[in-house]
Amino acid sequence: MEFIGVKSVGVVIITGTFTGMVLALQSYYGFRKFGAEGLVGTTVALSMTRELGPVLTSLMVTGRAGSAMAAELGTMRVTEQIDALIVMALNPIKYLVTPRVIASFFMLPVLTIVSDFVGIVGGWLVGVKLLGINEGAFINKMIKYLDLEDIYNGLVKAACFGVILSVVACYKGFYTRGGAEGVGRSTTESVVISSVSILIADYVLTSLMF
Repeated sequence: MEFIGVKSVGVVIITGTFTGMVLALQSYYGFRKFGAEGLVGTTVALSMTRELGPVLTSLMVTGRAGSAMAAELGTMRVTEQIDALIVMALNPIKYLVTPRVIASFFMLPVLTIVSDFVGIVGGWLVGVKLLGINEGAFINKMIKYLDLEDIYNGLVKAACFGVILSVVACYKGFYTRGGAEGVGRSTTESVVISSVSILIADYVLTSLMF
């Protein structure tokens, strides 16, 4: 949980903050044409909680922690450490894979909460402080249109994405073949497959939830 969650906080904060800032900047220029600048806060909040928070957080954790999990298990496989566990009558799945999957399942929603919060704060900084949107309209419309269900659904997505990225990373690492070259190949494949799977799962979950 420390490796997947705590050590990913920095990159998640940077990603979430600047995503919210860019969202506010782009939506402001669009809404300004219709005199609806007050909806910028709503757009940032809904986009972050429903989609960009869980998706971007999961993709960043995939690149940082998922690749490391695949490389670590792959190295253990090619150096026969996993075989040694089997010889000692230890279940390698229970010992190596299960903790990583459980940690990802619980830590991705926590990281998503952080990403949502800093993204909305970043949108507020750009919208209110930089572009001069009325602060009352920005906050009131955001509160009016943002439901707790939007936040909950985003956290459910994040938990699902956590399972996906950890299972894929552990599978590719656990069944690595071919020495050092195989470790590199498994690491690359785990990141690519996890990222694509997260985007596909995002569409499926969105179609079911909203």
